[in-house]
Amino acid sequence: MMSIASRTAAAKFEISTDKSGKYRFHLKAANGEIIAASQGYETKANAGKGIESVKTNAPGAKVVDLTEHETAHSPQS
Repeated sequence: MMSIASRTAAAKFEISTDKSGKYRFHLKAANGEIIAASQGYETKANAGKGIESVKTNAPGAKVVDLTEHETAHSPQS
């Protein structure tokens, strides 16, 4: 079984600027697929803080499935 460290070692964060000049980051998987995209940040430093927040908070984040609520209240076809 592959460890978390070896599975995530190939993932990378990329910082870029958008058309409005704001900084954004993507988390890319080893295959190049974007698996997370950030909001726009006014400064590159704040985009870096966003990356650090993801690194810190994501491992313990719980999953909340909002589709269950939508399905329960969706009109029937």
